Amino acid sequence: MTLTILLDLDDTLLSNQVDTFLPAYLDLFSKHVSHLIEPDLFIKALMFGTQKMVENQRPDVTLRQVFETEFFSMVDVDRNTFEKGAVDFYKNVFPVLRSLTKPIPDAVAFVNEALELGNSLAITTNPLFPLTAILQRLEWAGLPADKYKFDLIASYETFHFSKPNPAYFAETLGSLGWPTGPIVVVGDDYERDIVAGHQMGLSTFYINGCDSLSPGDWSAADHVGDISDLHTWVEKRSDEHMPPEYESITSLLGTLRSTPAVMDSLFGSLTPDRRVERPVPDEWCPTEIVCHLRDVEREVNLPRVKSVMEESNPFLSAEDTDQWAGERQYICQDGWQAFQDFTATRMSLLDRLSQVTEGEWYRPARHSIFGRTHLKEMVSIIAGHDRLHIQQMHRDIFSKK
Repeated sequence: MTLTILLDLDDTLLSNQVDTFLPAYLDLFSKHVSHLIEPDLFIKALMFGTQKMVENQRPDVTLRQVFETEFFSMVDVDRNTFEKGAVDFYKNVFPVLRSLTKPIPDAVAFVNEALELGNSLAITTNPLFPLTAILQRLEWAGLPADKYKFDLIASYETFHFSKPNPAYFAETLGSLGWPTGPIVVVGDDYERDIVAGHQMGLSTFYINGCDSLSPGDWSAADHVGDISDLHTWVEKRSDEHMPPEYESITSLLGTLRSTPAVMDSLFGSLTPDRRVERPVPDEWCPTEIVCHLRDVEREVNLPRVKSVMEESNPFLSAEDTDQWAGERQYICQDGWQAFQDFTATRMSLLDRLSQVTEGEWYRPARHSIFGRTHLKEMVSIIAGHDRLHIQQMHRDIFSKK
């Protein structure tokens, strides 16, 4: 069975000390655009925008959109002029920073071996940089993306969440089509990589190098070691010991929050004609999937959650929602508007669930099919339904490429 490996970049695949790299990066960038923005203000605005990316919980805006909204609200500069300067910086100045980094030979060896074995590899660096900066760092690591087949490279242009938000890993998995096999998160940052991955229900490998025996609580890490240990560890781990477990409250909420973000990327990448193209005659097209998610969310999921939270042991009737696609002529509807309506309703559902206390997750209900149930189990069913239709759309889209 294919193993999905989610690989951090800095100090996992590439030796790159942030305490050295970040000040040099800020100094070079601020000087390069100093004719447009006073350096101290530039650094302040850039760091503020970055913090807002880290804090973002909205699934309907990319990190780039979050950053630019905050950054340009603080600086008085023509956006197009600045963007030209930024493009020039990343093309002609950013490469100077390569001298502050070093490739890790064992990392290159691991990637080669993992790909030869047919595993799926994703670069899950914190997506706070544009894609060009990440591609350059991969090249510095000896892992150029035009040579190595990575199934995903996270960047601020396409991602909506960042580490340590567990929704970041949910968005990663959704963007990969919610793989069904074993998954492992590999990274050097305990909080951002290991704790967040563990909270999402994933196996974790903590790259801790020579500090692997340092005292501390590494309870979220399934293993601690060097990148050179990773291949051996993976070989020894059987599939049944590495399946994801998406049943914690944190994992469920991360999944629910990620679904509109993944749909934004998948559905948003399609032309209007492609959105109504069915893979085979009896399967739904992307627009029908989105309309289905919208109607289930606002007519089934949200009302049920409200009932369980507001009533005592309510009875929940079953709904045959699959027939709505034909009855309501989903294929003739505006798919993008349906996506926006789904996103708005999902955010209302998440607002509701954010008010749930620990004990209330087990508020009881009676379902006409499932029998006795509770709020957490209902949310688990919603999350599973999300994953099913993300898999469906991902399979449809990528089978056409």
